Amino acid sequence: MEKVQIILNPIGIIHTPFEDIIEMPIQPIAAEGIKGFIEVFPEFTEGLTDLSGFSHIMLIYHFHKINGGQLRVKPFMDNEEHGIFATRSPKRPNAIGLSTV
Repeated sequence: MEKVQIILNPIGIIHTPFEDIIEMPIQPIAAEGIKGFIEVFPEFTEGLTDLSGFSHIMLIYHFHKINGGQLRVKPFMDNEEHGIFATRSPKRPNAIGLSTV
């Protein structure tokens, strides 16, 4: 299979109070009450039209502070290794994440 390069151009920045990956919550329940915001770059704000009619949005983002990917990881509070795609670990081959907010 031929490998292709996929180039993503950021449309904004997700801002949170976390500066270091060690401080970041591992599970969503640990982030309850934590405030953050999304900055959408001016040239993309027209795309937000009518978004207020929805209860949630999907965010696809780049784990910019992750160095290198792993195919097997030992999740938090687990004693066994699992394949990366069976976990929520951010150390993925493409360092991308998906969240519903």
